[in-house]
Amino acid sequence: MRYRRVLLKISGEALMGAAAYGINIKMVHFVAQEIRAIHEAGIQLALVIGAGNIFRGVAGAAGGMDRSAADSMGMLATVMNSLAMQDGLQKIGVPAQVMSAIAMMNVCEPYERVKAVEHLGQQRVVIFAAGTGNPYFTTDTAAVLRALEIRADVVMKATRVDGVYSDDPEKNPRAVRYRELDYTSVLRDNLQVMDAAGISLARENKLPIFVFNMLEPGNIIKAVRGEDIGTLIGG
Repeated sequence: MRYRRVLLKISGEALMGAAAYGINIKMVHFVAQEIRAIHEAGIQLALVIGAGNIFRGVAGAAGGMDRSAADSMGMLATVMNSLAMQDGLQKIGVPAQVMSAIAMMNVCEPYERVKAVEHLGQQRVVIFAAGTGNPYFTTDTAAVLRALEIRADVVMKATRVDGVYSDDPEKNPRAVRYRELDYTSVLRDNLQVMDAAGISLARENKLPIFVFNMLEPGNIIKAVRGEDIGTLIGG
């Protein structure tokens, strides 16, 4: 295995499956099965899941809501997704623990860096919920932040396309997939891999980011092995 401790970033939209909204239990089961392969290989894994399937703070703010209130709603929505994934993992025998940046003791553990590392050392999948706990920061930035705090080897961003392209591959069949990129190129060319704050934080700390297609069965374990199925940024 190329990596021994991984932070996997999953979009909330990925949990919708073919539905238009909410959590698709079949999709949760699919992701859980993919994660089990990593767990059985002895890889320490943490997750950050977005909330686009339920509520986006930016969208709420664009509609006239106060940005802080809207972002708080988005962070709470990530807790819902995280609890769904925890349930899906536990049902197939994979120990998992949700840790929230917003304390809600009756629902999940509050986030503590040392405790999170202990969970990983005991082969539990740790699911970081509620973003950074602060408005104006996306779950992309939260993923990079948590990866740095737990000293992960890489952030793996799971998407529906097999890497970063020169143009939208769903619209332009001539778009070319990049095998490797540097952080500065991503920022300069506005390649929309993740938000600029997350990319900048990764660049400052030399944390690699691997972008790949999660919807292809077996791709998560292939990504951990270091196979050429996506785009490596800063590696």
